[in-house]
Amino acid sequence: MDYKKAQNYWKEKAAALVKMDAETLKEKIEEYISANNTCALATGTDDFIRNTPIEYSYHDGCFWMFSEGGEKFIGLEKNPNVCIAIFDKYTGFGSLKGLQVMGCASVVESFSDEYNAHAAAKKIPLAALQKLNPPMNLLKIQPVSADFLNSDFKRDGYDSRQHFEF
Repeated sequence: MDYKKAQNYWKEKAAALVKMDAETLKEKIEEYISANNTCALATGTDDFIRNTPIEYSYHDGCFWMFSEGGEKFIGLEKNPNVCIAIFDKYTGFGSLKGLQVMGCASVVESFSDEYNAHAAAKKIPLAALQKLNPPMNLLKIQPVSADFLNSDFKRDGYDSRQHFEF
């Protein structure tokens, strides 16, 4: 197996791809993110990797996730780099839709202004969160880059795979 050749496949094809302008692509990415609410969050460190299905919100240019806890925090403690995958059920090669977002995660301090603002955005009463012991953790993920595979882009004359830097 030639792993280098396989890993460079899209890098080699990138120059020949018909690219969408950045502003339009960002709009398409944010539409897709907003049309969904569940992702797979990959975290890891050393030889430990965890991929967690989790609900998210997207506002202020970031992903936000409340979590009771779990093994995803093993990776987050030592490595803030994460990958989020959002995707539609596969129904055929001509209807592919999936988004991979590479980002940097942080844990928002419980009941800080930022924490409280997100609870308000989710319409979760602070009183309900304050009753929990321990309180819910809030992850904030700042996107860095994204790869969006969307078969619909071909209708508009673009390649189905598009890359975006936030």
